[in-house]
Amino acid sequence: MDATLSTINGEPTLRFERHLRHSPAKVWRAVSDPEEMKHWFPAAVETELRPGAPMRFTFPAAAVVDGVWEGEVLEVDEPKVYMFRWNQDVLRIELIPDGDGCRLVFTQTIGGGQVGVLGAGRTAAGWDTCLDQLVAGLDGGSVAESTDWLTPMAHYIEKFGLGYGTVEAGALHFARDLVWKPAPEVWAVLTTLPTGPVVTSDEPHVLEHESPEGTVRWEIVSDPMLGVRVELTVAARTDVVAALATWHARLDRFFAAVMGADRPLSEDRVAELTKVYEERLG
Repeated sequence: MDATLSTINGEPTLRFERHLRHSPAKVWRAVSDPEEMKHWFPAAVETELRPGAPMRFTFPAAAVVDGVWEGEVLEVDEPKVYMFRWNQDVLRIELIPDGDGCRLVFTQTIGGGQVGVLGAGRTAAGWDTCLDQLVAGLDGGSVAESTDWLTPMAHYIEKFGLGYGTVEAGALHFARDLVWKPAPEVWAVLTTLPTGPVVTSDEPHVLEHESPEGTVRWEIVSDPMLGVRVELTVAARTDVVAALATWHARLDRFFAAVMGADRPLSEDRVAELTKVYEERLG
């Protein structure tokens, strides 16, 4: 079942649901015992199962996220609800009896403001995989390691509307999460793109150049807790709708390239986005 992104009590919240063939008591141990969580949770967990207990989350060496993050246990209602803070987010796991099994409702209240929300696409794709591992482990099986992260991330970026540009003070503005890719790697991809005359180059953070649509500014921003993103500003001198659609499609391609995939620019995609922006701008 696909994740959803909605606003609850004024906060952006991801929601996942899974139907399990196991009792709440069995699932409770899998989702709350740090020794069991290591089979599906993306970081090693150190804590005590009591409200107010501090938490430490240590990522494996192969993870794209570095270091140790802090948190706190917020609620323990065995075997119903386990809620805790993880960095700037709040995770809540609820187990609801359902026949011979139970229904698991997993939510993540996203912190970090609009920058945090930008990462909802890769976060949703990641939790889908984690929860699939949880379900498979409870059933005595396993899940093959994913080799295609681009497709689910692109799906959620589209579903959640995270890729759309805006018009601000006569310029087009886009922001895209880049899934913790190091800025030098992003820069290496960016500098392979065709550009016009370069105005500013500050490797690996800012590239500004001229284009037929106007002056283009790419800014690569790194945040140790929220990841890496690209901010794109185009001082549009042409039709705004056409420019939004074209740069949106170019960013789709750029995102794919950063993820290691080569996806040609599609005129059909530009035409589709043109219709969407016509509706969005009225």
